[in-house]
Amino acid sequence: MSRSTDNPYDMQIKLLMIGDSGVGKTCLLLRYANDSFSPTFITTIGIDFKIKNVEIDQKKIKLQIWDTAGQERFRTITTSYFRGAQGILLVYDVTDRRSFDSIRNWISQIQQHADVSVNKILVGNKCDITEEKVVSTAEGQKLADEYGIDFWEASAKNDINVEQSFISIARAVKDRLIADGVGGPSKGGGTFQPKDVKKGNGGCCK
Repeated sequence: MSRSTDNPYDMQIKLLMIGDSGVGKTCLLLRYANDSFSPTFITTIGIDFKIKNVEIDQKKIKLQIWDTAGQERFRTITTSYFRGAQGILLVYDVTDRRSFDSIRNWISQIQQHADVSVNKILVGNKCDITEEKVVSTAEGQKLADEYGIDFWEASAKNDINVEQSFISIARAVKDRLIADGVGGPSKGGGTFQPKDVKKGNGGCCK
């Protein structure tokens, strides 16, 4: 398949990261997109995104990864982004039981606002902090199995399973779009940007 200079990729995929504030969504994204990590916690304001070009199964894919704020006051912004997402990473903190319990609420939001066929993946971040871990690997796997989605425990700080998590969800979306007959750059569309949404720079913890 030939690609013009305007469309140097076979497919564009929009991924969305959701989860409570402080679970490390931004750190996972920065580790994957920039191979960087900052221990400083700065709350994401509204929404931000990164672009990552990857090749999966001989397909050149442009990933557009949206990082959302987890606070309740930004929830309306977040839900407006569900409609444009093709894949969603549900992130919790393995050292924070409350963030794990919130996953069901986030899945409920997805069911209300996202496309019915959107791909999902569950990611338990901060797996490097073993001494403070309160959510077991088995619990994470059980929840993922309940919803029929993939599960990874990851660490943005130590770069554990970060790339694997993003590639896993990207591959699932790619396979679904190809099966549905969707896929070239012309079908991927431009940058997804709902109206009246403020962009902010985020930082995070582990």
